[in-house]
Amino acid sequence: MNSILPQHNGVIRQYNDIMPQSNGITPHHDNITPQRDGLMLVISSPSGAGKTTLSRALFQNHPDLKLSVSVTTRKPRSNEIEGVHYHFVSDEKFQTMIDNDEFLEYATVFKHRYGTPRKQIEQTLDNGHDVMFDIDWNGTQQLTENANNPPVTVFILPPSKMALQARLKERAADSDEAIAYRMAQAPAELSHYQEYDYIIINDDLNHSLAQLEAILTAERTKRIRYKQLAAFVKNISI
Repeated sequence: MNSILPQHNGVIRQYNDIMPQSNGITPHHDNITPQRDGLMLVISSPSGAGKTTLSRALFQNHPDLKLSVSVTTRKPRSNEIEGVHYHFVSDEKFQTMIDNDEFLEYATVFKHRYGTPRKQIEQTLDNGHDVMFDIDWNGTQQLTENANNPPVTVFILPPSKMALQARLKERAADSDEAIAYRMAQAPAELSHYQEYDYIIINDDLNHSLAQLEAILTAERTKRIRYKQLAAFVKNISI
């Protein structure tokens, strides 16, 4: 153990001193290992507040996260890939999926329909993987109502109205008319912040990302998420 741990840290040296040495004997390990249920991490905000940027940054730092790939009826943008950013379908196909109860949540946002495929998410969670969602307040409400376990919800606030408008213009993804429409819708979206577990005011990207990572770490280590934890503790208590 000592050969692979840094020796400049006094805390680590003290830890090594009190840990029993193996003397070449492999310690016995019980077969019971607590497995953690996957969690759903929902990130919402009005358009332009930064939820997509933060979601991508979090995913880059935590590649073990799975992304929820929504189904949508809107046309793909030039940089979007089918099955990676969205599943692009017709209005008729989307309605068929609704009729067959294939969505955990769905909504119409800015004249287009979006939905979260139920089967894909449930299988991922059952396998112990965490899933991240970039959805609005309406989808968050439905997800909370329809999922087997409540999601962890985070709402991203812009630092000001001026900053929100400037970010919408800077990303150059929408027309002036669409930007005006999104700004008009922002107050209604912002009014739902009280329904979320956590709030991040996105004034500085690095600071906001650190807060989001802290939330993820804390939620992953909650006692209620572990399976067979009582048996595991009993084994090491004997």
